[in-house]
Amino acid sequence: MSGEEDRGEEDRGDEEFDAGILEEELRQAAAVLDPVPAELQQIAVDAYALHDLDARVAELTFDSLVDALPVRGLTDVPRMLTFRAGEVTVDVEVTAQGLMGQVLPPQPARIEVLGGPRPGSPLMADDLGRFTGDAPPTGPFALRLRTGEAVVVTEWLRA
Repeated sequence: MSGEEDRGEEDRGDEEFDAGILEEELRQAAAVLDPVPAELQQIAVDAYALHDLDARVAELTFDSLVDALPVRGLTDVPRMLTFRAGEVTVDVEVTAQGLMGQVLPPQPARIEVLGGPRPGSPLMADDLGRFTGDAPPTGPFALRLRTGEAVVVTEWLRA
């Protein structure tokens, strides 16, 4: 065969390639080789069942693990998170000692730390929007805020 004939066969092979078949085969291989743990799957199902249909989802706009510059020599640095849903902003600091944050604009709010099928103990934001919690989240977590009539749920993150 000449070089031109070889290139022609390679081109035909690329045209016949079906990405859908490859994707399905990769999904099946992942399901066998690295399945989702049953406990994690149940937490996801329960978390979905707990969601509020009328809740606004607060988008993560800042995460110090991704957006901040690392400081050399510092250990046990708190994780800073900022979520935004419309006019409501939630700033959260996550440390080994717990959570500390503020709802902006300042307003009272009831905050639940979601981490699985059982809701965590609620945190109360004062008139200035400040709140603290003594238990740091473990594993995937989200926050549900109830401010007056509005319900805001943050994106899920891993602690």
